[in-house]
Amino acid sequence: MAIATETKTPRLVTALPGPKAKTIVERDAKFMSPSFTRDYPLVAKNGRGAMVEDVDGNLFLDFAAGIAVCSTGHCHPKVVEAIQKQSAELIHMSGTDFYYESLPYLAERLGKTVLGAEEKKVFFCNSGTEAVEGAIKLARYATKRDKMIAFYGCFHGRTMGSLSLTASKSTQRKNFGALLGGVEHIPYPYAYRCALGHGPETCGEEILETLENQIFKRLFDPSEVAGIIIEPIQGEGGYVPAPKFFLQELQRICRQHGIMLICDEVQSGMGRTGKMWAHEYAGIEPDILCSAKGIASGMPLGAIIARASVMNWKPGAHGTTFGGNPVCLAAAIATLDLLEGGLIANAKKMGDYIFAKTADWTKKFKIVGDVRGRGLMIGIEIVRDQRTKERGADLRNAIVDMAFHKGLLILGAGENSLRLSPPLLIDEEQADFAMRTLEECIREAEKKI
Repeated sequence: MAIATETKTPRLVTALPGPKAKTIVERDAKFMSPSFTRDYPLVAKNGRGAMVEDVDGNLFLDFAAGIAVCSTGHCHPKVVEAIQKQSAELIHMSGTDFYYESLPYLAERLGKTVLGAEEKKVFFCNSGTEAVEGAIKLARYATKRDKMIAFYGCFHGRTMGSLSLTASKSTQRKNFGALLGGVEHIPYPYAYRCALGHGPETCGEEILETLENQIFKRLFDPSEVAGIIIEPIQGEGGYVPAPKFFLQELQRICRQHGIMLICDEVQSGMGRTGKMWAHEYAGIEPDILCSAKGIASGMPLGAIIARASVMNWKPGAHGTTFGGNPVCLAAAIATLDLLEGGLIANAKKMGDYIFAKTADWTKKFKIVGDVRGRGLMIGIEIVRDQRTKERGADLRNAIVDMAFHKGLLILGAGENSLRLSPPLLIDEEQADFAMRTLEECIREAEKKI
């Protein structure tokens, strides 16, 4: 049974998890890989807009969007129509070996969304980690160098190359042996926890000094560095925005030394921040950009977008069987139409609305240390003590669980932050429900101190 389109807030009809959900969770534990991480027992059956229905008929307001993937909401009619139409015409041909019209059409459109006068070229793949893997190879190919620099707290994926750049949680690396060599990590400009007490617009000066005066002098000569990869807003690291000046200075350093500046916008891109790309807020021009997640409203697609002079590798240097699948491209084209047709503007509008609602939360709640982000990429850091900033991971986890039992789907990010990443089509009624529910959960969590 489809969700009624007029339903915009939760309706719970069973205790959670319901009887059908319990049965499926038990089967999952028996047959599925235990490496998956599940915060609560949601067993989804169908979705419309920002609403998700589980197998027991409970309706939830989704402020996670499949980990920031369902940018246009669940099963947007125009995306569904594009998928159905394309799947009846051509499902697969492999763009590595053959041509079809939607490949250059979407590539041209995506390329024009990225800042910089130089024309862009695009490589389509299946996921964010594949986009990062390809970016590593492209940076090495373009520069004839092999060293890479990334940031602590970053998450770039779980395949071996992207995992070598990832520095989010040790469990993601543990027991996998030697990773890609020639990778060094430096601190990310995390203003709330800045060791020197800088604010959101000035944090990071000492990191850049470390890069130039320590890393480049003691570890890697800059002439050996192929690329520096950064998330303009860290995703899994806690929804932490990098200051505008920091990104601008990083670009200056990269250009000075012929290093590829790689922006990982897998989570922050495709309109989530109120602009197509988060790096636009700093006015920088990345050499290579990685996209996935929200690019095709839930269909598996990733993209590497690079300056044409950078993406000059020869035939056979990189390829893919499924990347740029015609059905996924159709979904992406419909997604881009919707984003440019009003959803990016709505992300900005609703982000501003939520930030206004939460502006006093650090004063109202003793366990809220920081509220940050851009557009509908919002992080709320939970602490046990605002003065010491002691991390409140247990309190954060309790809030996530309580929100689920009240019909609101959210996730954690970083060690102790909540992340809000709803579909970009939410309205004020849904934002109001989410904020009221979070306030209730935070008040309950405060009683645990």
